[in-house]
Amino acid sequence: MAFLWPRQADPLPGFPQVFLWAWERPENLEFLDPHAAGVAFLARTVCLRGGGVSVRPRLQPLRYAPGAVLMAVVRVETQDSNLPPADATAAAIAEAAAIPDVRALQVDFDATLSQRGYYRDLLVDLRRRLPPSIPLSMTALTSWCEADGWIAGLPVVEAVPMLFRMGAGERPARTFRPALCQSSAGVSVDEPLREPPSAARLYIFNPRPWTESTYRAALREVRKWH
Repeated sequence: MAFLWPRQADPLPGFPQVFLWAWERPENLEFLDPHAAGVAFLARTVCLRGGGVSVRPRLQPLRYAPGAVLMAVVRVETQDSNLPPADATAAAIAEAAAIPDVRALQVDFDATLSQRGYYRDLLVDLRRRLPPSIPLSMTALTSWCEADGWIAGLPVVEAVPMLFRMGAGERPARTFRPALCQSSAGVSVDEPLREPPSAARLYIFNPRPWTESTYRAALREVRKWH
């Protein structure tokens, strides 16, 4: 059984078709050809606790070649059910768009069922705060991209289904119905897929620091899929 991914217009025209996720650790990506791959780097973690917002900035160095296409990723974590106003969280996320050379923003928030309304309000407020030139992306649990359709109408250009590190009850989907889920996918170098996605844009995770050899091996695999 193959993944069924209807081809959509590119929501990120002019951006590379491959992005490497660079998480909170020292990363030297100077070997990347800016035309071949972009860098989606963890820029900050926004923690929600006791009705307040705290920000943990990126503390590890990130090196990249001149002209690299950078996407700032903001991870949102909740530590209890007392959430701050959505606009306060949106303001903390939006600050990452001001990082030099950043051309897009991606939000990574594993919102629970009860937090979906809050997440929607947050994204609506966030989109208003960002310059029109900064596209807004989000990661997505695979379940969000299947039957329930709650993400329809969110003010993002793409929702990137995470096809790795799946939790209990999650599984690789055969069909992703929401249009937001059809253009991109997230994969990991250490979890081979039996049925690779045919999404036009791929975000690649590596649990270890990237090296040129690891990157080239991942790129060879991606080219087989396409």
